[in-house]
Amino acid sequence: MTKPFMFEKPLGMRDTLPSLYEAKKSVRNKMIREIGQWGYQFMETPTLEYYETVGEASAILDQQLFKLLDQQGHTLVLRPDMTAPIARVAASRLKNDGYPQRLAYSTNVFRAQQNEAGRPAEFEQIGTECIGDRSISADAEMIALMVSLLQKVNVKTYTIAIGHIGFLHGIFLEIVGTEERAATLRRFLYEKNYVGYREHVKQLPLSSIDKRRLLHLLKLRGDFSNIQQAKEVLEGEAGKNALEDLDQLWTMLKAYGVTDAVKLDLTIVSHMSYYTGIVFESYADNVGFPIGNGGRYDKLFEKFDREQSATGFGINLDRLLEAIEVKKLEPVIHGILFSQERRMEAIAFANQKRKDGEKVILQDIAGVENVDACTASFAEVTFFLGKTRKESE
Repeated sequence: MTKPFMFEKPLGMRDTLPSLYEAKKSVRNKMIREIGQWGYQFMETPTLEYYETVGEASAILDQQLFKLLDQQGHTLVLRPDMTAPIARVAASRLKNDGYPQRLAYSTNVFRAQQNEAGRPAEFEQIGTECIGDRSISADAEMIALMVSLLQKVNVKTYTIAIGHIGFLHGIFLEIVGTEERAATLRRFLYEKNYVGYREHVKQLPLSSIDKRRLLHLLKLRGDFSNIQQAKEVLEGEAGKNALEDLDQLWTMLKAYGVTDAVKLDLTIVSHMSYYTGIVFESYADNVGFPIGNGGRYDKLFEKFDREQSATGFGINLDRLLEAIEVKKLEPVIHGILFSQERRMEAIAFANQKRKDGEKVILQDIAGVENVDACTASFAEVTFFLGKTRKESE
């Protein structure tokens, strides 16, 4: 009798077969090299973290955390992101190393899902964190580095949408008055439910002028010249500093030569509640979700009893592979089949090929039922059978 779930995977988990693994490795290595060229140092953190520290600091919804208990009864979580764990390390073991610090990672993160819906429960992220630099230059560097990575792995068509949490926070509180009402508006924008946002605004007990101001926010997307329109929406000081930040950012992005890749989107709302300033998301034409996102998070370190500015981003490697439509890479392998009496020759031949940098499979022909099927996937085959060596391609 077949066991239940014998061939099934837990919800949201995926297998990575050899050909896709090779493709991911190739893309990953290119990105790691490029990040290193920008002076970022890679690090690792544990797969398991304490719920009361990293779990709560991560800003991932509680129902999306994988939880378990250790033998001492402490609640642990599978790391749901990498920003919070790196902040923990920077606030403790690296606190005396001086700032700014430029750190990077390439690892898997875990977020429980209610259903598949295209959202994996485990996925690989590659990202960077710049800690201890409160200048807009650090934000510009993050965006320019993300553009450089997308170019390095040959993403043909992409866009970096840039917004500012401070602008939306300020304008919403200025108009609707309470955080609860502002949170409702943010939820519509986070879900990209612009129809729902419009209908909700129409029902609010506001003046027609304020309703128009809220509805006009949906037009503040596209060219960076829309910053001027954004200034016209403001009445008080709310959001003014945010727009000044974006003005400075645009000037810096011009210096990097990446303005063709970016656009303004003042409706961006992140599910990461620790973001405090400039935020950004990267999109590719043939992928339904952002392939990467990031932003400034100047308040996160307070959760670790430190005050420190920081900004960073993460790229979802699996979505990135969809964006570049990477072909699954079949490894180029030299197959060597041998008979028992010629084992020593075959082993010596295989060792030399490996020293020369080739990938080699050494196979005893006695263990093969169908020689043609066995050798079909090899780029080159050499036989050590009987008294002679035979090569074929």
